[in-house]
Amino acid sequence: MRKEVLSNPPLKLKKKRKEIDLIDQKLLTLLNQRLRIVLEMGKIKKEMGKKVYDPKREKELLERLELKNKGPLREKDLKEIFKTIIRVCRRSQLY
Repeated sequence: MRKEVLSNPPLKLKKKRKEIDLIDQKLLTLLNQRLRIVLEMGKIKKEMGKKVYDPKREKELLERLELKNKGPLREKDLKEIFKTIIRVCRRSQLY
């Protein structure tokens, strides 16, 4: 069966799609885990009288991720993805 998958493009594609589906599920789990923590942080910030938006922290986060990124994800795309994640999390803290 293994050789059959390697020599059969439709089966290879199906296998790769299953791999992507598993990764997507892991990403979803991690995003929800991140949001739960962010919501807790929002409560703490409120108790401390701090603002939700911390541009310095967000800049540091993006810089750290850029340094850790080994590709093939481009820096521009990395920033776009994480700015979206940050924006959604920040907006969720406001409710």
